Amino acid sequence: MDAFVLLLATLLKGFYGFYFAVSRQQTRLNCGNRSVAAFVTGAYYSLYLKRLNYYSTMNRIDRVTAILIQLQSRKVVKAQDIAERFKISLRTVYRDVKTLEEAGIPIIGEAGVGYSIMEGYRLPPVIFTREEATAFLTAEKLIEKFTDTSTEEGYKSAMYKVRAVLRSTEKDLLENIDEHIEVVRSRRQQNITQTVNPLQSILKSISSKNVLFIRYASLGAPSATDRYIEPVGVFYMSSYWYLIAFCKLRGDYRNFRTDRMLNITITDEKFEKEHPSLKSYLERVANEEAELQKVVMQVDKDVTKYLGEQKYYNGYVSETDLGTRMEMTFLSSSLVGFARWYMMFGDRADIITPEGLKEEVKKIVEKINAKM
Repeated sequence: MDAFVLLLATLLKGFYGFYFAVSRQQTRLNCGNRSVAAFVTGAYYSLYLKRLNYYSTMNRIDRVTAILIQLQSRKVVKAQDIAERFKISLRTVYRDVKTLEEAGIPIIGEAGVGYSIMEGYRLPPVIFTREEATAFLTAEKLIEKFTDTSTEEGYKSAMYKVRAVLRSTEKDLLENIDEHIEVVRSRRQQNITQTVNPLQSILKSISSKNVLFIRYASLGAPSATDRYIEPVGVFYMSSYWYLIAFCKLRGDYRNFRTDRMLNITITDEKFEKEHPSLKSYLERVANEEAELQKVVMQVDKDVTKYLGEQKYYNGYVSETDLGTRMEMTFLSSSLVGFARWYMMFGDRADIITPEGLKEEVKKIVEKINAKM
């Protein structure tokens, strides 16, 4: 059996330009009274035995192949990241990487930095599983509805390449299941009009560190303004895409909604300023927000279903069933804003705490009464 494995691996090496052999001790698996040899040829072939009760969720051959794919996906991969992904020890990571090196993969390891594959080394396309193929299809549906035209077209182009390397069974699966997955825009999203396709320009600008020019229509502003900005990152929240960027006009970081951009151009000017990562910036802003105040109110149960997404925007935390009513808890950053939302259903609810919220509601009611 071992001789057959070596012969087949040699033939595959000549045909594909790559082979991944696993040592005799590593490939011999005990299955009852029989011994079975298994090996992997890069990302193309994975001959493995199913239903073998070892490495609970993934056998070693599959894991080593997955590590190889992970190393190709990024410039540098830390051993700790590999360990956390596969829930294995660092010692096991070192052993798996050594297996790849012995198979001829040119891996560069630097203490305190991580692993990388030598520049220029490439493998044939991977074979996707059914689960991975359907995940791509689901993502395609989401991107079609929640991004701009240029990003959608780019992803569709990539999907053609993905479909090209799928096996016939997976291609049939995608064709059959395509009409059974759909993403429906909310009413708010249906009303969003995008005059430009900013996402790809923004990402290119971040990558090349080029200043962006945008013509921006701020909410409530009498006219649009020209801005030169240094982008930090984009994020999606509450049906809109937002850009965090350093605005040269304001001399500080600002939040821009992409659907309010009337024009966007990548300039030739480079920016040298080191900006924080998007994650660290958002965490800092969250910490700088006003202290959150706990709000507890009781609402008639038949009303709660109409609160919808708005309850999350107002800091919803939890609720307790009291029979005919629900006791709802929130953490609010603005009692004034919460009071105005509360007025929408206030005749069917009672504020338990805080007293300050009751006062804000009273002020609003008094102003309304004065106008009646």
